[in-house]
Amino acid sequence: MRLCRFNEGRLGVVDGATLKDVTAALDVLPGCRYPFPAHDVYIEHLDRVTERAAVLAADAPSLPVDGATLLSPVASPGKIIAAPVNYRKHADEVLTDPALHQNNPGRALNIQSTGLFLKATSSLVGPGQGVVIRKADRRTDHEVELAVVIGRRASRVSRRDAMAHVAGYAIGLDISIRGPEDRSFRKSPDSYSVLGPWLVTADEVPDPGSLDLRIEVNGETRQQSNTQHMILTVAELIEMASSMYTLHPGDLIFTGTPEGVSPIAAGDRIVATIDRIGAMTVTARVDDTAPLVA
Repeated sequence: MRLCRFNEGRLGVVDGATLKDVTAALDVLPGCRYPFPAHDVYIEHLDRVTERAAVLAADAPSLPVDGATLLSPVASPGKIIAAPVNYRKHADEVLTDPALHQNNPGRALNIQSTGLFLKATSSLVGPGQGVVIRKADRRTDHEVELAVVIGRRASRVSRRDAMAHVAGYAIGLDISIRGPEDRSFRKSPDSYSVLGPWLVTADEVPDPGSLDLRIEVNGETRQQSNTQHMILTVAELIEMASSMYTLHPGDLIFTGTPEGVSPIAAGDRIVATIDRIGAMTVTARVDDTAPLVA
């Protein structure tokens, strides 16, 4: 099933170019009182929601997908975990391009050496909300990635058992400011983690290790590869992440980007596509808020 969040936090089942408004399926979720859970309750109970959504969809009101503002399909992840240099050719381009390694070629070390990093959950948006460029005077790049949504608690999980903890998949855009700062800082401005266009449940993606992915900017193909070229597979990334953190329902893993990373600017139209998931269109605009004054 393909489940989207749209407009003012409504829930939809996507069928081709149409979505069915099944927001009433959220009534199966348990009520929560403070202190609220530190994970996404919707993802925790996804099986119950999808069961109810399937019943409601037959008679639910419908609207065109193009007429909806698509939000992140996961509203409240406890963590956004990201994989650096998880494609060999991307590691090679980081090594050879000073604009990417910022005079520190060590940034291109393999992922087994560098480990994973965290992005701020406040950076998460859906494709309909767009990317707001925070530092227009610095290079800002696109990175298209397969995003994994964790479905149940995982701690010290082996790669053999890892896939049982996956709720589904989405397309991720890891937007990155280039510079000398730590990755987590440069990749965490508001809107710099785009997730969408919807959540595709795990049963519809039997092999996440063989998916074509690409990104176009203003009609020009910038990145094009296949997840078979990832250095660490989805299962291995879950094993690595859960060796350090307990993963909870709704946690996200951005699995890394292939070669072809390049700049975006205000006004650009970005189209990211992954096989079996779909395509999402994201626009970039400048941050027009007043600068902070010391």
